[in-house]
Amino acid sequence: MAEKQIMSKIKLQLPAGKANPAPPVGPVLGQHGVNIMDFCKAYNDATKDQVGNVVPVEITVYKDRSFKFILKTPPVSDLIKKKLKIKSASATPNTVFVGTLSAADVKEIVDIKMKDLNANDEASAIKIVEGSARSMGVKVA
Repeated sequence: MAEKQIMSKIKLQLPAGKANPAPPVGPVLGQHGVNIMDFCKAYNDATKDQVGNVVPVEITVYKDRSFKFILKTPPVSDLIKKKLKIKSASATPNTVFVGTLSAADVKEIVDIKMKDLNANDEASAIKIVEGSARSMGVKVA
């Protein structure tokens, strides 16, 4: 059986379990001819256990207008904000700090995010997460 021809790949970040046809989902999928409600139902079913997180999704659209999608792990910034229970990062990261992450907190975030990080080992992944934290105005202890 021949492979389906890929028409495009779309990347979106959507709240888990709450995708709907409103922007950004509707216009982006509509221009590729994908059935928007089918995607919303499938995405919401796949992410119903992660409600409260933003879950990135990579959608592959085929020439016959069918699709498949791959769920990614939540962004590091969202995981840090959730861990510290803050609404937003610092407006001036190197002067105003909004919280402190312990080494154990960083390790937890790395464990969640490791499969989607561009790192060869855990030490590199820890540096990536620490860098993201510092750029958000979060101290790393």
